[in-house]
Amino acid sequence: MSKTLISCKSISASYDGMNVLRDLTFSVNEGDYLCIVGENGSGKSTLIKCLLGIKQVDSGEIIMGDGLKQTDIGYLPQQTVLQKGFPATVGEVVLSGCLNSRGYHPFFTSKEKKRASESMEKLGISDLKSRSYRELSGGQQQRVLLARALCSAKKMILLDEPVTALDPLASSELYSVISELNQKYNIAVIMVSHDIQNSVGSASHVLHLRKDGYFFGTSSEYSDSESESKFI
Repeated sequence: MSKTLISCKSISASYDGMNVLRDLTFSVNEGDYLCIVGENGSGKSTLIKCLLGIKQVDSGEIIMGDGLKQTDIGYLPQQTVLQKGFPATVGEVVLSGCLNSRGYHPFFTSKEKKRASESMEKLGISDLKSRSYRELSGGQQQRVLLARALCSAKKMILLDEPVTALDPLASSELYSVISELNQKYNIAVIMVSHDIQNSVGSASHVLHLRKDGYFFGTSSEYSDSESESKFI
């Protein structure tokens, strides 16, 4: 039986004085692939901050299970223009993902360097290790940032709109990589996406946030529900 990594019980949270999450209950188990969808203003960004511990819930509770800590979640935020211009090599960017767990040690250890190399191998970018990050294509950059997130991830990664600004081919390839990480390496995935038609297909579960409520269930249950048709 899969272990529960995150359990949200009747959580409510506000943003700028407005209640955007109301009595929300769902869970993420080991090996799950949860896709979070919803229109703008439905609370997706607020939920991400709550899951990462950046923001406290107003009521309810978020329980981390199986020894998971919020700092153990590998996080891939929406890419910014500043990130696209990182003046560093691919290897350096990926290795920086170990910073959260290393405390006050001034130098990276051989174990951390090995972890970075393994992350690059999983993402198929080992051959790019010495390349300048800012010279890569958008799809390659997202793979690098995903490898960086893997360095800090023990059991789970959280992805915020990972295919934004990517062309259809690069988006399809990134979705395939994310599915492989989930299925081959048993890494739990939480992905926020507006690309519902392409992202939900690989997910095991869907959380659809709406201003008047929410849906949480398996992807097959979601396909049969009214939530999908309302979103599209």
